[in-house]
Amino acid sequence: MSVKHLEHIGIAVKDLDVAIPLWEKLLGVKCYNIEEVAEQKVKTAFLRIGEVKIELLQSTSDDGPIAKFIEKKGEGVQHVAFASTNIEEELVRCDAEGIRLIDSKPRNGAEGLSIAFLHPKSTLGVLTELCEKKTK
Repeated sequence: MSVKHLEHIGIAVKDLDVAIPLWEKLLGVKCYNIEEVAEQKVKTAFLRIGEVKIELLQSTSDDGPIAKFIEKKGEGVQHVAFASTNIEEELVRCDAEGIRLIDSKPRNGAEGLSIAFLHPKSTLGVLTELCEKKTK
């Protein structure tokens, strides 16, 4: 298995301008990175607590996955992400174990990561993301 550790927890929010100050105050740390991932229709903001990050996610489109999540479930935890040393190998392993994949191949994510999602119907309702730091 190439999963190393919990990478981040993704939290869907309606407005980063409201969410960032709230989470900074709650956690006692500052947001260190804000970026837009156009292909995901999302704007992200990151806070770090030890080795784990909190990723705040705001949709940039009414038809984006975060907007749809908030419409269905409201703001809150949207996914849990695990760092992998070999995301492609991990996807093959998960598929072989009968875990349903959303992404059969990695795609671009925030902070220079390759990402892929596992379907929550195969993970007891938890949208699970695998992440790998891209090598140059």
